[in-house]
Amino acid sequence: MKYNLPKRNSILIAISFVVIVLGFVLMIGEPSGTAEYNPEIFSVRRITVGPMVALAGFVMMIVAILWKKKQ
Repeated sequence: MKYNLPKRNSILIAISFVVIVLGFVLMIGEPSGTAEYNPEIFSVRRITVGPMVALAGFVMMIVAILWKKKQ
């Protein structure tokens, strides 16, 4: 069975997937409930860093899928 994407593209897709998962893991944290207020929901890691890492992973995924070897 022939796979349409070269090995390099598959490796880049796997790396992109790991970066996306890392971005979502950075956004995970304790929720703020009705009984108590948790100011950590507004931390820089959850609001800025996590989404930027996930976005970078999505951009890397697009590049990995569209990457063509120069002939």
